[in-house]
Amino acid sequence: MNVISFSKIGALASSLRKKKRRIVFTNGCFDIIHAGHIKYLEKAKALGDVLIVGINSDSSVRKIKGPRKPVVRQGDRAAIVAALKPVDYVSIFNDTTPIKLIKAIKPDVLVKGADWRLNSIVGGDFVRSYGGRVKAVSLVKGRSTSNLIRKIVDIFK
Repeated sequence: MNVISFSKIGALASSLRKKKRRIVFTNGCFDIIHAGHIKYLEKAKALGDVLIVGINSDSSVRKIKGPRKPVVRQGDRAAIVAALKPVDYVSIFNDTTPIKLIKAIKPDVLVKGADWRLNSIVGGDFVRSYGGRVKAVSLVKGRSTSNLIRKIVDIFK
């Protein structure tokens, strides 16, 4: 499993850059994995050689989405995402944004879903400052963890 601690991610990224590998970074909660996540990660991976995914820690998810989330614990979420074909490495971060992780990695391409405006993507200015690219990739309509949870609740009422 390629789950890398924050303390080691910068050295990993530096090693990859020395090997001329194009590093792509994205992040998210990835609470209950669905087809939309897979398509999103495939699109992100297609933009470079190595895909590193930042996963919000449990405490970070609670700060962003409230006390009832995440459904799946961070260690399990990280293991699941790391096992997906497009993903090369996963790192868990504790803050509400991945800016420290982005600064440690210095990705060639920073990716978020098209539900984010390019100028509001956290770390975008930093990545552009050294010539990196910021991309918003399209999402699969109707596929979200929230929709999935609602469906499960409706089925098991």
